[in-house]
Amino acid sequence: MAVPGKGLIEGLKVTAKTLSRRSVTEQYPDVQPELPPRSRGVIALMEENCTSCMLCARECPSWCIYIDSHTETAPSVGEQARERSRNVLDRFAIDFSLCMYCGICIEACPFDALFWSPEFEYAETDLRNLTHEKDRLREWMWTVPAPQPIDPGPVVVPDPPAIEGGSEQ
Repeated sequence: MAVPGKGLIEGLKVTAKTLSRRSVTEQYPDVQPELPPRSRGVIALMEENCTSCMLCARECPSWCIYIDSHTETAPSVGEQARERSRNVLDRFAIDFSLCMYCGICIEACPFDALFWSPEFEYAETDLRNLTHEKDRLREWMWTVPAPQPIDPGPVVVPDPPAIEGGSEQ
């Protein structure tokens, strides 16, 4: 049979236990917090890998990525070769006042041009300064941690040799 008020008593026990403990205050500006190894801070850009395909901007749910580019044609190399065209990145900007830090843009990039950086100290006093251009996004590449090693996978056990000579009864 249920005891009336049991939930209230349990809640008051938790409250009393919490009140009797000292709080731990992090002295943030003086002592840097210890972050997990793959924490999400800011998005870094490796400009050389970006082909201006616009997949990151199209997949972004908050539409915070702005890309401008133009096409350049390279002259043909041989007699039978044709001219090649390629996109050249003019502007790549992310508005961090709109960004949800979901990481869809990083996963959508087929050329590994976007990475998570654990850098988190980029506060601004003016909201308009939170739109970071490609130069500032490039500066965060040095803070991107090295990728984790690939999991070797399971150990494959070879099948036992087949018995020759027919079926067993």
